[in-house]
Amino acid sequence: MKAIIADDEAHLAKHLQARLAALWPELEVVGVAANGIEARELIEGLKPDIAFLDIRMPGMSGLEVAAALPPALGCRFVFVTAYDEFAVQAFEREAVDYLLKPVGDERLLATIERLRRASTPPPAADALLQRLQALLPAATSERLRWIRASVGTEVRLVAVDEVCYFQATDKYTAVFVRDAELLIRTPIKELAEQLDPEQFWQVHRGTLINVRQVVAAKHDAFGRVSLSLRDRPETVAVSRGHAHLFRQM
Repeated sequence: MKAIIADDEAHLAKHLQARLAALWPELEVVGVAANGIEARELIEGLKPDIAFLDIRMPGMSGLEVAAALPPALGCRFVFVTAYDEFAVQAFEREAVDYLLKPVGDERLLATIERLRRASTPPPAADALLQRLQALLPAATSERLRWIRASVGTEVRLVAVDEVCYFQATDKYTAVFVRDAELLIRTPIKELAEQLDPEQFWQVHRGTLINVRQVVAAKHDAFGRVSLSLRDRPETVAVSRGHAHLFRQM
């Protein structure tokens, strides 16, 4: 069987290719694309059996690539992404699997086994719906675990547990970790819906705090609250509407 890999982060594409080579040596990776347009061209030109597609890529998303290709090509799609909210759309495009980064060997082996069994034509709609219902609860129950953020000209993959707090700016959302201030395009409101609400609290209209980072809450005579964090030197202001969250500190 032949496959292509599409991911705009070269080191992640290289890592996936290396793990596939180790776990499925019979599979031939015939091309690697750095964006969605390249992925579509590779699939149309090389006609691989499988395409491992990142979802958020320049040019075209992985979902758009899958939607643009005719079923007659017979290519099966595995989506590999840091985001769990696209699972429904992925399975609507008859995905064989939906992997959350970083992908461990055990999870990848399960995908390989599915691909090995998938030698027949794509399943009928009823069978696809049954598979979606079986797999989707496990995917959607997971909260956002990884974030791709920009620092200078580089893109960094950050575990959400490492984030001290998020703060909205004019065009971006700033991600504060121990050693850096990173930037993402995801709005605060969208982040709040994806993160674990027991770990990340909204303390201001534009601020989400990792409560595991809070070491002290300072209350002044005017009822204002500011938070001291374990891994950041600055304090974070709490709005009056959220001050009650720290009344006992």
